[in-house]
Amino acid sequence: MIKHNYPGKFIVIEGLDGSGKSTQVEFLVNFLKGKGKKVILTKEPTIDSYAGREIRRALKEEIKIEPLELQKFFAQDRKKHLENKVTPALKEGKFVVSSRYIFSSFAYGASEGLDINKLILMNENFLLPDITVIIDTLPENCVGRIEERGEPKKYFEKLEKLKKVNEFYKKMPGMFENIYMVDGERPITEVSEEIKNIVNKII
Repeated sequence: MIKHNYPGKFIVIEGLDGSGKSTQVEFLVNFLKGKGKKVILTKEPTIDSYAGREIRRALKEEIKIEPLELQKFFAQDRKKHLENKVTPALKEGKFVVSSRYIFSSFAYGASEGLDINKLILMNENFLLPDITVIIDTLPENCVGRIEERGEPKKYFEKLEKLKKVNEFYKKMPGMFENIYMVDGERPITEVSEEIKNIVNKII
């Protein structure tokens, strides 16, 4: 991946479905705004590209896409996402906070039996975040939270799939720079404080 030298900062929050990402993203955005930073909040997959919309249909199991083709769609959507939203904001000196990014592709794709090295090659020309936080939460607890929503489980929201994804997430800090694992089993406020302390390093 490519290290950027733009004046802005690119921060990514990763984790299993049901890990509490959305809550922590919200806390982090408010924290950065409180520090006087201009913040762009975004997420992957987007709804701004054909690929992103097809991904969302596949995740809802409205259509079936083979694992490799699905990851190609993710890469196409990510390219547009970076070109149209992330990179322009970084050039303007803004903080970009994204819920999910490239490491979701690696963990979720590899969990379906795809070669992680091929996934890395597929995404090698994309930006390396300044900080990536992976919220480490037990898959069983994630499934419990998903079930509490009362919605049908999506493609990756079954326990066995989440267990496999979790195994690959745990490998990420040893493979790439600027990745931090945060224990998501603690109270929400404790998780938030640790994330703030990590992000303070680049403010």
